[in-house]
Amino acid sequence: MSFAPTNRLILSALAATGLAFAAHAQTLTPLGAEAGANKDGSIPAYASSEAAQPGWAPGKRRVDFFKYKGDKPVYTVDASNVDKYADKLSPGQVALLKQAKGYRMEVYPTRRTCSAPDFVADNTRKNAGGAAKLGADGWSLQDAVVPGIPFPQPQNGAQAMWNTKMKYAGVGLDMPRLYTALSPRKGASDWIDAISNQTYFYPWGKKGSATFAQLPQMEYYTYFAYESPAALAGQALIFANHSNAASETFYYFPGQRRVRRMPTYAYDAPQIGFENQYTLDEPRVFNGTMDRFDWKLVGKKEMLIGYNAFGMYDPEVKFDAVAKADAVDAAHRRYELHRVWVVEATVKSGVRHVAPKRTFYIDEDSWSLVAADDYDAQGKLWKLREAFVIPVYETGSCDNPAFVQYNLAEGRYLVDQSPLASGKDFRWVVEAKEPRFRENFYTADNLRAISER
Repeated sequence: MSFAPTNRLILSALAATGLAFAAHAQTLTPLGAEAGANKDGSIPAYASSEAAQPGWAPGKRRVDFFKYKGDKPVYTVDASNVDKYADKLSPGQVALLKQAKGYRMEVYPTRRTCSAPDFVADNTRKNAGGAAKLGADGWSLQDAVVPGIPFPQPQNGAQAMWNTKMKYAGVGLDMPRLYTALSPRKGASDWIDAISNQTYFYPWGKKGSATFAQLPQMEYYTYFAYESPAALAGQALIFANHSNAASETFYYFPGQRRVRRMPTYAYDAPQIGFENQYTLDEPRVFNGTMDRFDWKLVGKKEMLIGYNAFGMYDPEVKFDAVAKADAVDAAHRRYELHRVWVVEATVKSGVRHVAPKRTFYIDEDSWSLVAADDYDAQGKLWKLREAFVIPVYETGSCDNPAFVQYNLAEGRYLVDQSPLASGKDFRWVVEAKEPRFRENFYTADNLRAISER
């Protein structure tokens, strides 16, 4: 795997002042990506987002209003030609293409549809001038102008990861009905299909400009409640992810009719109900506190990633029609060639983790985590996660909640945070007018109150 060196001219300019960021506007997008095309033009120059056609409103199919919905695949990558494209793939993607029968990636023209509202671009420019800072521990976020990208040209891996955590997605995301689906064990036929509703709340995501240090030191809150299967129905959780401390989890168990604080339900602890296939820090490609790893910024590479993949956000399809034996049907996974930042995470000395080495891939335009390769304690490639980026019409930015995780060692895969087959679309919220987008919703007392209704 080869990586392009970081543009030292841009890095040194951005390290000086925000004025330098403005001076290099011709080479950078509003969020700090390279604006120019790549050498052969397969990644075009950045123009503007303009992804949505007029007329979309909540409840209408998002893909029907996508400017490039008529695109056709340019080529397909499968086991027969994977070696030809290996330099544009992660090791996990290569392994999956070689071992999953019939698996393929349909590659479409690259459309750089990800941008941000003006106030996010303005805040990002201020951060480029030095407003954003990591804590003395090297991993926590001390300050930034929000909502905005804290480190539009990151100097280290922790800064790059904070960009993924603080990308603008409104004040929150409402997922009224979603599947968390785990494919069967080898030789079996029964899926685990868990149906839940979930909400994310970003206290720093309100329109305008604020200083993160003067806000509650929270990355996000989330709430979810299971509707099925019977073994999980009625269970509910509130998760508070701090920006400078370990996360807090409160869990409601209906059989006990009580809320329990679960201090160890974090990091690589297995999620309840998923046969040790899914840990707490795997959602959204990476989730939770960063303190257990050292983060190394490796550089950039060109990579095939899930992009403008509206097929992963279609609530009207039937789950059985898209959930194939080894992966979600290829027609629902759109791939494009984009530049990504590469970050290596290595577990710290004296700390244990089920995946002591991980490699993360971050889209330069949206700062979305788009893939990760996990390695086990013996150094063997173990898991691949892929997320799917779409332009969000409500926010004017991009987001990537839907993702698939492949256990390469056991031949199983998991789909989560996608509205596929749910019958209800996701809803990105930009105004904090509802109870779920206020801090007092995310308390143990409130979890008990709403769970016992």
